[in-house]
Amino acid sequence: MNLHTTPHNSRTRGTRRLAALAAVAAMVVAGVQAGSAVATPGDDDARTTAKTPSTAAALGVNPSAQRATAIKSAQADVSSAAKALKLGGQEKLVVRDVIKDASGTVHTRYERTYDGLPVLGGDLVTHTAADGTLKSVDKATKAKIAVASTTPKLKAAASARKVIYAGGGSPVLAWETVKTGVQKDGTPSRVHTITDATTGKKLHSYEAIETGTGNSQYSGEVELTTTKSDSGFELTDGDRGGHKTYDLNQGSSGTGDLVTDDDDTWGDGTGDDRQTAAVDAHYGAAKTWDFYKTALGRDGIAGDGKAAYSRVHYGESYVNAFWDDSCFCMTYGDGEGNKNALTSIDVAAHEMTHGLTSATANLDYAGESGGLNEATSDILGASVEFFADNASDAGDYLIGEKIDINGDGSPLRYMDQPSKDGSSADYWDENLGDIDVHYSSGVANHFFYLLAEGSGKKTINGVDYDSPTSDGSTLTGIGREKAYQIWYKALSVYMTSTTDYAGARVATEKAATDLFGADSEELKAVSATWTGVNVK
Repeated sequence: MNLHTTPHNSRTRGTRRLAALAAVAAMVVAGVQAGSAVATPGDDDARTTAKTPSTAAALGVNPSAQRATAIKSAQADVSSAAKALKLGGQEKLVVRDVIKDASGTVHTRYERTYDGLPVLGGDLVTHTAADGTLKSVDKATKAKIAVASTTPKLKAAASARKVIYAGGGSPVLAWETVKTGVQKDGTPSRVHTITDATTGKKLHSYEAIETGTGNSQYSGEVELTTTKSDSGFELTDGDRGGHKTYDLNQGSSGTGDLVTDDDDTWGDGTGDDRQTAAVDAHYGAAKTWDFYKTALGRDGIAGDGKAAYSRVHYGESYVNAFWDDSCFCMTYGDGEGNKNALTSIDVAAHEMTHGLTSATANLDYAGESGGLNEATSDILGASVEFFADNASDAGDYLIGEKIDINGDGSPLRYMDQPSKDGSSADYWDENLGDIDVHYSSGVANHFFYLLAEGSGKKTINGVDYDSPTSDGSTLTGIGREKAYQIWYKALSVYMTSTTDYAGARVATEKAATDLFGADSEELKAVSATWTGVNVK
């Protein structure tokens, strides 16, 4: 588990440490107001108990301008925070995010450096009550950050970055190298490898490319927000941070050409018209932005009010889509024969959510944390699809069912029983971290479905489901809205880069407690559901 609870409010030195953090929190609180609450959809939540957060304020509405002020305030006093947390003299804190929730609790997410070097796996989140009391701290590692020397014994390529690696236990001086290339399916590759700078031993490796009115191919006739230009119209969404959609023209690099039109009527609903894929991508990005804003209280992917951008028509017959942090963009292939672009609502939301995860917990894209990263994109991707309420692509718990990537009408993944795809895991076991992250994600996907809808047979929007449990227990769902609120709260303020499945259980239990209370049925459901997928 990655949870570290700060000792209770003791006297003398402990009191001074808390006072220092209280001062930091006071500055932050001044910069983060509660904001205006925006109602969230309540289509499936007749199932209520205790307090029910009916607005995104419960999750921490934090408009971009206030977020920037809060981060600046927290960064101005990181030295006091470091002392309060008893960090070593060579350790420095860098503020990544600040969220104030409805209770007044301020959650401040930090990265660490050691003697000027970035500490991979050294991130942490402090949770400070409205009265300035430090409630707890979640750390990616419990280990003390210290190394004998920051002078490496082994040389590395000129492009290598010297770091402290704390993701594998005791921190070590290491080299981080990045190798770029192309994966087997044509997806760009950016493999990060961490090597011990003293012994040369490979410590860790992960892939940084995370996969996964117009007439659209998958959503029917839809409304698009476009921008008038001198020569016509362009796919620039001025209502959502200026999101733009580009045509790569079957290329594999660069931005491509901004998609334009003469009369503001886009595409023809088929893959034969190049604009159709752009319509789906632009529409999916808009619906995802609206879901983040309305349901989660989040102002864009990074919470700063700034949009990413979409690139369509990547490569030749490329059967995939991916998110790339380096360009802050989503990229979509056209599928077999360049006629079935991978731009359905849930796929678009899946890719954008990789960006959201990077901006919050930044879950390492390997092992169990990588599975949780992938699952987060599936969970919020499915939630966006329900939120969009599109008659041509009704919400469901199937991932990529519209794009027919398998060629037989089957979806990419099933959330009610992930193993139906032949590879994904339904339940946790000790070897889960050794399989591909797209398959280890199954356990969290299964958890989310069970938490929202419960076990057993049911039909939702015309789709039949039959979800089992590892222990044969019968589970009753709490509703999709509450389920995604709990998941997002856990992701944004309790998970860290190294969170595993055991840590995810702790994080979601803490989130449920925050949102619904320590004696709530929702908290009991979270615990029972994790047990139902063998995470104990």
